[in-house]
Order: sequence, then structure tokens, then C-alpha cells
Amino acid sequence: MGDPFHRSLLRTPRGRFRVSLPPRGEFLLGTPEPLSPAGAAGQSFCIPVGEMVGVQLGGSSLSPPGEGNQFTVSYVQREKRQCWSLATLEFTVPPGSGLAPRWVDALQRRIQLHGVTRPKKLLVFVNPVGGRCRASKIYQDQVAGLFALAGIQTEVVETQRPHEAGDMILQRDLSDLDGLVCVGGDGTFNEVMHALISRTQTKAGISEDDPMAQLLPPRLHIGIIPAGSTDCVCFASVGTSDPVTSALHIIIGDSQPLDVCSVHHRGRLQRYAVSLVGYGFYGDVVRDSEQHRWLGPVRYDFSGLKAVLCNRSYAGTVEFLTARGTETSPRDQTRCRAGCLICSEAGPQLRGGSQEKLPQQEGAGAAAGEWQREQGRFLAINLTCMSSACPKSPEGLSPSAHLADGSADLILVRECSSLGFLRHLSRHMDHRDQFDLPFVSVHRVQALRFTPSQLEESEEQGQPAHRGWKGLCWAEHPLSCWSCDGETLPHADISVRVHRQLVHLFARGIEQQLGLA
Repeated sequence: MGDPFHRSLLRTPRGRFRVSLPPRGEFLLGTPEPLSPAGAAGQSFCIPVGEMVGVQLGGSSLSPPGEGNQFTVSYVQREKRQCWSLATLEFTVPPGSGLAPRWVDALQRRIQLHGVTRPKKLLVFVNPVGGRCRASKIYQDQVAGLFALAGIQTEVVETQRPHEAGDMILQRDLSDLDGLVCVGGDGTFNEVMHALISRTQTKAGISEDDPMAQLLPPRLHIGIIPAGSTDCVCFASVGTSDPVTSALHIIIGDSQPLDVCSVHHRGRLQRYAVSLVGYGFYGDVVRDSEQHRWLGPVRYDFSGLKAVLCNRSYAGTVEFLTARGTETSPRDQTRCRAGCLICSEAGPQLRGGSQEKLPQQEGAGAAAGEWQREQGRFLAINLTCMSSACPKSPEGLSPSAHLADGSADLILVRECSSLGFLRHLSRHMDHRDQFDLPFVSVHRVQALRFTPSQLEESEEQGQPAHRGWKGLCWAEHPLSCWSCDGETLPHADISVRVHRQLVHLFARGIEQQLGLA
């Protein structure tokens, strides 16, 4: 570690610098050479080894030939609004010194030492019809080159049919992979996540149909390159829906655990969900929007307006198990950010893939959480494991929700006027408290059960409970449908359980912004 090339006088486009790589250090440091011409010396630099994308011999294509005396460091540069970009810095060593390849070798070894979670091989699924049909272009123009620069081997599959990604994950050998990447929207991510969780449980002999089963976290991380309509999961876990930012998080091997909800109906698994399990308003909107996919993302606004005007409420009983052992609250005005202490404190209980069993009956003690019940008519019943923020709603459905604390936030919107419900919805788009309304309540929970007041004969026979629109408003019948991360369920009576840190994303949570607006 004491070799002279770990501290050298090198030239850069910013001037001459004394560059050093301290033993076992995590930073490449550079201080301006005092003897540089007046005004030519640049500012000191400090490049984290863990955020280096790659190191190569030679300069950029725009640089004059260096005759083997140059090397280039590519690294992460932070921009405004949680965005990252790729930055490069070229170094020129003294002619004939032979330092360039020695510096490259030293930095590459240091990257490997500090980047044990960096992926070497990825399976990439591109959904060409998701969102605005831009996924293929986004991957080729903005992402593929970055993966190549980082030396990541990729197998790219452009899906041609629904469920193709999920089927491949369930059937092929994944042992040589370090992660899965989905290029698309929230639906593409949910398909990949669902298949990966199911594959893991099947191999472990765990029944997914058992609502109380202790699920095993998959080995592989999932990366998201946002190319959908809302990109809620990416926005809530990274802070932006910028493809380059997400690609850089994948390259440097960031790891963000994520809670997952399992949704069951009468002892059968229906879906896994992370962003929204919604009944009433959001279920109606998603169900109707499927009839207008030709409108693109605006279909959600169209169907949302119809649902607001109809102002349908649904009768039922909501039972929920309050979160145990936590001092946090959905209304405490905290935010889940990178390195969140609340999520970190929840982590050790997961070692070995174990999870605490939940009490199934009412009457549990306060330390273990309590089952509570609310009956009535509800305009919306929403459960989310994250803030569910997106560009249209920067604060999300529940701004203080945490990504990995083993709980979800349950938002109950009771029957009210259309104007009152519009007030609630409008507060999702600004910084006002959307829960500070007499007909809205919010709870931090670990499990949920919902029973509608009436079950139609069609549902008893296994047919969908919802028949669709009649004119502008819903036809008169008592049931809505559940939306699980954008996919509708045919059953109204369900149970939901939160599984703490069940999957891991190539992300680090939203960073605190220092000096960047």
C-alpha cells in the first residue's frame, strides 16, 4: 500500500493536482499543486471509490493523444432534485513513468474491495409497450452504454407478451445472475417481483397460500429503469424517475430493502403489492381506465374524474392490526430517507429470513399490537407500504410512510361529499395535510382484513364483483374492486399482511439534499 503511485503529481483539465489513494481509503483525493500558474489551480476533489462507475486507460475521444500517459475515472455526480449524472475526470501522468496502468489497476482493485454488492451479470427485461412505449429507446440510448462502461454483462429480453418476464424468472436458471432489471413501469416491476418471490418460496417449500407463512427473501436484487406512466416505486425509493439516475444506482450496487404486502382471499394468494392496495375510488379508477388504454396516461385522469363525479361509497368492515413496537406515526411529519434509522432498527429481526408471527385474533396486548375494527361506508380504503410519491404527487398518499419498517399505512376515507373528497385529493399535490379532514383517518398497521357488507351472488360463484359503468356512473350494486399496484382483483373480501424487507432494490432511498435545490 506504500507504493509511490498511490500519491502522485498528475495533470488534469482543471490543473495540476497532488492525487492520493490512502491505504484502505474510500476516496480518491486531489489537492491543487501550489506551483501551478496563477489562476490555473482548480478546487480540491474527493471522489468516493464506492461511486466510481469505471476506470480506463486513455482519455476521452475529444482529448489529444496521450501516448499511454492518460487514464480516466468515471463517477457519480449529483444534480438537482435527486438526479445523478455521469462525470469523468482525465489524468495525465509524467511521460515515461508507467504510472497510468498502475493507477488503473490500483483503482479497479479498490472498487472491487469496496463494491462487493456491485452486479457483474444482470438479466434485463424491457417492456416495449409499457407507459408511453419508450422503454426500448430509453434503455438503448441512456442505460446500455453505462452498463457497458461499468463492465456489467447483460442479457436483454424485450418481452413480446404479457407475463413473459414472470414465466422466464420461474423457469430459467438464475444462479449465475446478480440481479434482475425491469425497464418499464410499476406493472413491469410488479410482475418481476411477484415471480421472484414465488420462485424463492417454491424452492424453499413454503406455501404462498398460507397467509401466516414466513416468506423467505429472494437472493437477487431488482433494479428499476423507469419508463412507465407513473413509476411510483422508483420515485418513492430513489426520489426521481430519471433513467440515468436509476442505472447508476444499479451499477454501484446500492441496496434498499422494501416491505411487501401479500393479499389473500379465502386461503389463496392473490397478489403481492408494495405501493397501493386500494378499494373504492382507486379500484374503480384502475378498473375503468383499462377500457381506455388508448388514451395513454391521461386515462387515469379521465377515469378519476368520472369516479369523483359519481361519488360512490361502499359499505363494509375494516379490521386492522396496529403496528407493534414503534413510536412512529403516519402523521409525525418525518420522512423515510437514505440510511433511515427506523428502517435500520427493524432490519436485525430479519436475519435468516425469519419474521415475527402476527396474532390472528382480536384482544392482543398493546405491546404486540391490537386488532381494531371500523364499520361504515367508505369512499376509499388505501393501504401503502411506501409514500407512493410520484411526479404528480411529490408527497404521495402517505408522506411519512417508511420503505422497510415492517408496517403499512392504512388510509380510510369515509362517505363524504364530492367537494370534500376533492379537497382530500387536492392535498396530495401540495404540502397540506391530507389527513386533517373529519372524514379521513390513518393508521400504521401490520395486517388488514376487509369484509363487504353484502356479497353478490356473482362473487359467491367466483365471478367478478364489479360489472362496470352504466352511463357516467357505476351501475347500482354494493361492491367495488381492489387494485393491487394497478392490477384489479375479482374479490372484495381479502386479507393483507405486511412482510418486512422481503425484497431488495438496487437503490438507497431518497437522499437528503445538501446545497441543491
